[in-house]
Amino acid sequence: MTTATLTIDTGAIARNWQSLDARTEVETGAVLKANAYGLGAPVIARVLARAGCRSFFVATADEGAALRAALGQGPVIYVLSGHMNGDTGAIGEARLTPVLNSVDQMLRHVEALPGAPFGLQLNTGMNRLGMQASEWSALRDIAVAQRPALIMSHLACSDEPDHEMNAHQLRQFHEMTDGIDAPRSLAATGGTLMGEDYHFDLCRPGVGLYGGLPFADAEPVVTLDAPVIQVRDVAAGEPVGYSNSWIAPRASRIATVSGGYADGLIRALGSGKTQVYAGDTALPVVGRVSMDLITVDVTDLDHDPDHLQLLGPHQGVDDLARAADTIGYEILTSLGHRYARRYTE
Repeated sequence: MTTATLTIDTGAIARNWQSLDARTEVETGAVLKANAYGLGAPVIARVLARAGCRSFFVATADEGAALRAALGQGPVIYVLSGHMNGDTGAIGEARLTPVLNSVDQMLRHVEALPGAPFGLQLNTGMNRLGMQASEWSALRDIAVAQRPALIMSHLACSDEPDHEMNAHQLRQFHEMTDGIDAPRSLAATGGTLMGEDYHFDLCRPGVGLYGGLPFADAEPVVTLDAPVIQVRDVAAGEPVGYSNSWIAPRASRIATVSGGYADGLIRALGSGKTQVYAGDTALPVVGRVSMDLITVDVTDLDHDPDHLQLLGPHQGVDDLARAADTIGYEILTSLGHRYARRYTE
């Protein structure tokens, strides 16, 4: 079989959620946007619901509708993009809770779905989503009278706990929301780890659930094993891969592995940047990553491998991310649809 196998440890995801939950005295939700960071939102949502999670966050109404079908009624599903044009049917039918980001969204929601639940997002300095302080001051009394399910903002630099932006946003959030009788939320994974000052009424970890930084104590969640299609001998001085970007410095044995940038193994992981594993033995990737294939120098192995491991106990998503000069989020969410996904507990 030429399909690589992506193994997802759902027990580790549940334990990561429980570990983050144990760090707070407040409710802990879970962010499952982008198909649970590429790992399969329906399966993971049910695992987290069994672990005790009751509040879920997605990016769009379509994601929310799919999650509602998986979870059934009961859990709250927040839509971070708010109430966009064309979303009314999905929000109403799936009983979603849009997190409204502007006066226009507020008007659209109360006119289209009067009495339906909603949350509010405030801009405390990230300047991405949420109401400006001036908007909020004009709308605050009216909005609060509608009894929002949640008032939230988002930290820009929580992966750097000592960054001055964190304290600035915390002050802004207090100034904009103190005295309001509504649940509040500021912390995702990084904010959860920064302590109770950032916890308010609900924390909403995302990447930490899936084994990524900044949750350094997270259990690893994903393993990626790719089959070897062919192994060949290459003479010293011969090239491997596109553009002759790697020239064999010695007589070499080269394995061609099924997987490439179409599978989320981004092109920046090419020659000299990363390695794969045969058991405990690290083997260098040589030549360029192409759409469907990676080439690996297996000269120092005493056998030709059937499979090689790209993600696992020796190399996690953040290790691969550092090699590609990116972040673990990109590696996770890029893991391709061609993998055979296997869920374990």
